[in-house]
Amino acid sequence: MPTLPLALTQGDPAGIGPELSLRAWQERKERALPAFACIANAEQLARTAERLGWPIPIRECSWEEAPAVFQEALPVIPLAQAADVLPGKPDPVSAAATIASIDRAVAAVRAGQAGAVVTNPIAKSVLYAAGFKHPGHTEYLAHLAAEGGVEPLPVMMLWCEELAVIPVTIHVPLQRVPELLTTKLIVDTARIVAAGLRQQFGIASPRLALSGLNPHAGENGTMGREDEDIVKPAIAQLQAEGIDARGPYPADTMFHARARAGYDAALAMYHDQALIPIKTIAFDEGVNVTLGLPFIRTSPDHGTAFDIAGRGIARPDSLCAALRLAARMAGRRDAAHEAAGQP
Repeated sequence: MPTLPLALTQGDPAGIGPELSLRAWQERKERALPAFACIANAEQLARTAERLGWPIPIRECSWEEAPAVFQEALPVIPLAQAADVLPGKPDPVSAAATIASIDRAVAAVRAGQAGAVVTNPIAKSVLYAAGFKHPGHTEYLAHLAAEGGVEPLPVMMLWCEELAVIPVTIHVPLQRVPELLTTKLIVDTARIVAAGLRQQFGIASPRLALSGLNPHAGENGTMGREDEDIVKPAIAQLQAEGIDARGPYPADTMFHARARAGYDAALAMYHDQALIPIKTIAFDEGVNVTLGLPFIRTSPDHGTAFDIAGRGIARPDSLCAALRLAARMAGRRDAAHEAAGQP
């Protein structure tokens, strides 16, 4: 376990993030959760708890105080909020606080005050309405991680105990996938995945399985040339670099239990090819992990769920899994640094 508390962002305050944070703390003992602190407005969290009838103590504190506070109350790193935002009623007035919560979480981790960033869901449309210029949550984190003006390539991995899967192309229309899928993108993504599995998951020699883009992985080019001309050269280059990369495999046979036993992570060529299997296997417990950043970031694998916000029925399973995984990754990192004599 990490020695520092985890930094939990507020997410969109009109979504289910606030009640998930409250419920996670409420169930901290039975779910064996690590210490975390919410970067949020304490009064808004208290009003949410009151609306739901949850007698949860909430206490503002510093990062240093958070682990001790966590035993008796939900630790909150104070965050100003322009106005009370009602559950299920997204309002651009909350955008500044939502972004500030992310900023402060990253700053705390990079300053050595917190062990990892765990993000509650945000609504990009709400942020866009307030002038947000980044494509999404992950891209904004990459912006905050920039060194010398150069942003790292963030890689999204969806994880559960049974499967880790990475979409090489993500939130793009299906018709654009063939033009965006390149050998370089596959190689760059696989390198980051292999490094992340070694450094943050303790897998000494990660085994990567790559899917084909087309049905039957292209059937030797008879169902499209992308697998022959783009995917296979990427696998050959990765193998030449000493990375255990295999494929391309037909996506429809990659995700049953026997197939999953043969690899540590699967790289799929587009969004649904990756997310359908993991949401089938672990709909409530999946975790979104961002690899390639200079800090650990996990997130629940779901959105703001405005339609059920404020009703107290949202399940905290994915957030709890994200907190536990962040703690495991941070603990492994801390142990590796200690073994290497690093601070």
